[in-house]
Amino acid sequence: MQLLNSAARTYSWGSKTLIPHLQGKAASNYPIAELWYGAHPAGPATIEDEPLNAVIAADPQAALGENVAAEFDGKLPFLLKILSADEPLSLQAHPSKEQARQGFARENSQNVAMDAPQRSYKDDNHKPELIVALTDFYAMAGFRPLVHTRELFNALDCEELNRYTSMHIAEGRLTKEEEADNLRALFTTWITIPAATRRELISALMESSKQLLTTLNSTSWMRPVLETIIELNELYPGDVGVLGAILLNHVQLSPGEAIYLNAGQLHAYVRGLGVEIMANSDNVLRGGLTPKHVDVPELVKVLSFNTISDPRVEQISLSDSAQVLNYPVPVEEYTLTRCDLKAGDEVVSESEGPGIILCTSGTLTLQAQDGSSLELLPSDAAWLPASDGDVTLSTQGKAQAFIARVQ
Repeated sequence: MQLLNSAARTYSWGSKTLIPHLQGKAASNYPIAELWYGAHPAGPATIEDEPLNAVIAADPQAALGENVAAEFDGKLPFLLKILSADEPLSLQAHPSKEQARQGFARENSQNVAMDAPQRSYKDDNHKPELIVALTDFYAMAGFRPLVHTRELFNALDCEELNRYTSMHIAEGRLTKEEEADNLRALFTTWITIPAATRRELISALMESSKQLLTTLNSTSWMRPVLETIIELNELYPGDVGVLGAILLNHVQLSPGEAIYLNAGQLHAYVRGLGVEIMANSDNVLRGGLTPKHVDVPELVKVLSFNTISDPRVEQISLSDSAQVLNYPVPVEEYTLTRCDLKAGDEVVSESEGPGIILCTSGTLTLQAQDGSSLELLPSDAAWLPASDGDVTLSTQGKAQAFIARVQ
């Protein structure tokens, strides 16, 4: 059990306040977008200045355990992060395993440098991800059911918009497959129209959105959608991502709530602080709302146009005393558990492969089987190699921790 030092990412969309305030510090002079707690070669966390991927490579069986080392080729299969957004992230999706393998091999064969701006595939892995809100958290996640999109478009009554939707969104009840086909046709049409035509469409959409906002009541589900697409257009005028965003579920998470995004699901986080875990990958295919490289044709290849009514993840209680909640997701690479402890509570993190314990509030004490202990403050994390056995979590006041393990 050792203190794990995160790798910081200072992307422009990050917040100057959310992570520093979590740590009890003053605002930063620059945006801190992410803290990485993992072994991805693009930004490994460190133990006493040694990268975690090097620590694992030195003795994979001790670090990961025999089963995990064998199944995941001697590598830590998950990446844990704290994410902090003041502005929207790019509209994006992540490839499946097979798509990642093919894309990574293709760009390697084309001699695209790993740090080249136009590089889409940084590795050969998929990136199913789960994010748990630490503050109120706003996200766009997955295509909403068409019945609600029709309702929104009818309320907007925008002539320029109706030209496209009348051709590509059928009326009446549709099967899931028909919904997906309709959305694919509409989305691919929007991304292929001339730039001048797209700007005219978005301009008309903004006018209709502002007009509709004057008539909607404060509780209407349409209000945050319209307010967000107006904000997006102010940040990225005429960007095709504005059109993509109007088709998505707009989700407001309270602290502790979570959403899960599988391969191919279009999404963008808008603002807030959260704990994020994913398969150990940095593959991002962007479709707009960013100054970074955008590869819309490649994005469309990996997109799933299946609709989602609600991307939130059910929380399952694992304890009758301390509040211990798991977020079940259909992946092999990780499982994430949230522990809300008060004085007198003890939670045991059982050793089944490697683990990372991240403190997000209070002062957390970790006790290993060999008698060693470690104290964690907010944003501190501990690396738990498989060889260390079980670890007990406790606090003298109140504390919150997230435990990341292999599924």
